[in-house]
Amino acid sequence: MSHTATPVAGRHPREAAPPPAASVGALLVLLTGIFITTLDFFIVNVAIPDIQADLGAGATAIQWVVAGFGLALGSGLITGGRLGDLAGRRRMYALGLAVFTAASLACGLAPSPGTLIAARVVQGIAAALLMPQVLGIINGVYTGEARARAFTAYGLAMGLGGVFGQLIGGVLIQADLFGTGWRSIFLINVPVGLVTLALIRRTVPSQPRSAGTRLDVPGTILVTLGLVALVLPLIEGRRLGWPAWTWASLAASVVLLAAFALSQRRSSAPLVAPALFREPAFRVGSGLALVYTLAMASFFLYLALYLQQGRGLSALESGLLFVALGAGYFAASTRATAVAARLGRQALALGAAVQAAGCLLLLAETGQAIGWLIPGLALVGAGMGFVLAPLSELVLSGVTDRHAASAAGVLSTAQQVGNALGVALVGIVFYGALGEVEDAFQASLFPVMAFCGVTAALAQFLPKR
Repeated sequence: MSHTATPVAGRHPREAAPPPAASVGALLVLLTGIFITTLDFFIVNVAIPDIQADLGAGATAIQWVVAGFGLALGSGLITGGRLGDLAGRRRMYALGLAVFTAASLACGLAPSPGTLIAARVVQGIAAALLMPQVLGIINGVYTGEARARAFTAYGLAMGLGGVFGQLIGGVLIQADLFGTGWRSIFLINVPVGLVTLALIRRTVPSQPRSAGTRLDVPGTILVTLGLVALVLPLIEGRRLGWPAWTWASLAASVVLLAAFALSQRRSSAPLVAPALFREPAFRVGSGLALVYTLAMASFFLYLALYLQQGRGLSALESGLLFVALGAGYFAASTRATAVAARLGRQALALGAAVQAAGCLLLLAETGQAIGWLIPGLALVGAGMGFVLAPLSELVLSGVTDRHAASAAGVLSTAQQVGNALGVALVGIVFYGALGEVEDAFQASLFPVMAFCGVTAALAQFLPKR
């Protein structure tokens, strides 16, 4: 895989990249937004018992505290990406971060479960506006080795937000800053968001908007309804025992998304340009991203359940064990650019194989003392780092600047759908396994390894370099 950026038509050479000092500042500002939005997807899990006790929330309300964010995020990413192309990516990034910061404050001050759920939905909408702009700006502003490093840093920030979500949440709740308890996991976003907002205009370069185009309203409605119909039953189905409406919703999602695809071929201003899927790296890479993320959120969730329910660890203790996974992820991510430069597409296959090897090691270690899990977790984290760090650059490297944010929205949507689908599919295995939680966790590792195998196979269909 080459790290040389495709020249973007219509851009003055002086606009190809910001000055080096600006690039560092811009990257830090962009990655801060990605880190806190990714963190909030995972961090809330550790606060569930405290939220239930403080707000008197029932099981259904708690599920929606988690699901509301994921549903709004997954269904809004494509539209958010297109809005960035049309209205300006820096502007939409700032808007998304501002709304996310305000919604975080509302979460931290929520007096009731209903208020908290509503604020979490707004957080998800804001994250859907913010996230595609980061990849779009990186793809359109950075070139050459700077671009490769920026994409690697993006993968690192996103991965660490997911890996350390439980640890950071446990530390904040344990610290009980100013007596805020669980509310601190949301309130911490407010000062971070305000400082980042103040730095956006100074550091992030403005890019020209797509001229002569408009928002495809029918396409927006179809894709939003289609993604809601797909993601909602994936989030709620297992918990509810897969009632009839979940299957009807999944069937409706197929019809709606097919209608969306047809409308994009006929639209004069498509939400997702059909030409994007004629690029092999984008077409195959988006599918690979979906398959690989089947193994991501599901592994984090069922590992946390195993550590807390199967091994009796507290949220903070299990979060500390995630440090081993994070260390492997960090070490691999920092070397991923060099590995991908030498191995090309096989770097993704290598990462998937390393993650599968880590799962095999965990299979043998689950019955041992808790410390024996560390080598397997480190290997799983290293595998994730080798895949996620170069993946975004590989998928987006051939996309023109005009469609950069909408392409990033498609890629992010594939990953969010993969997360939800993976939790549902692996959950069938986890909760269907007989015996103790340890047996269920061991059973859940087999589909995770299978997804890694399919990822390695799909990597063979990507461009060689």
